[in-house]
Amino acid sequence: MRLTRGERLASRINHLILGFIALLALLPFLHIVAQSFSSHQAITSGRVTLWPVDFSFEAYVKVLSEHAFVNAFKVSMLRTVIGTLLNVVITCMLAYPLSKAYITGRSAIMFLIVFTMLFNGGMIPTFLVVKATGLLNSFWVYIIPGAVSAFNVIIMRNFFQGVPPELEESAKIDGSSNIGTLVRIVVPLSMPVIATITLFHAVGHWNAFFDTVLYVTDRNLFPLQVYLRELIMFNQSNISNNNGYSANIDSTLLALESLKAAALIASTVPILIVYPFLQKHFVKGIMLGSVKG
Repeated sequence: MRLTRGERLASRINHLILGFIALLALLPFLHIVAQSFSSHQAITSGRVTLWPVDFSFEAYVKVLSEHAFVNAFKVSMLRTVIGTLLNVVITCMLAYPLSKAYITGRSAIMFLIVFTMLFNGGMIPTFLVVKATGLLNSFWVYIIPGAVSAFNVIIMRNFFQGVPPELEESAKIDGSSNIGTLVRIVVPLSMPVIATITLFHAVGHWNAFFDTVLYVTDRNLFPLQVYLRELIMFNQSNISNNNGYSANIDSTLLALESLKAAALIASTVPILIVYPFLQKHFVKGIMLGSVKG
């Protein structure tokens, strides 16, 4: 369809405005990248803007060789992989039967799921439940309390309802069980919504820190976001003497700001690598899961 002159002009103006907004969002990130590769003198003199000055990898070498950073990175990676896998599997197994009209009590179960989106016990009752189940200072406190997301169950249920029933009927005629039908027929057809749910959970696990503040005091279980929180909130002497996060850095050689920047970039790269593989399914998955009912 040919666009009128006014429509083409409006489209170009929209592109310019959106490009300008995207650039504004990108500038702080570029500044952090520039600081992570700059020298102490360049940072303290205020010469670093969007391009590294006195290019150096020293901040990354110090951060990546620090035991606390490596341990926090491992905890975050394990949490993200195990937590996301369990989240997606449980969500699929819960959403699939709820998408079938012949399941007895389906409406009551859906009501209870939606109810949890509107009301919850609050921070203190949740803490008491976590404590009573013995999850305090345990790796599984990151996984079990948030194993199911009501919002994601609803999205996946709506998507499953759009799968042609003839495909499932043909699979059952061939002797497939319900689990076999889910794994062999429904899941392959539902990759867009599964990729979307995977992205939701992976980003959530990677960025989470508040559950650590509430439930964990063992520093060996601290994830990367808590490491970054303490690195940014406390000054260099506190980190070195009290928090165990010192990289034995001489303040005359390396600015703490460059260390913060290097740690931030190093913690951002893994999720940036994963995102492009899932992003192409994101819009399709979220739209189909939302409009089919």
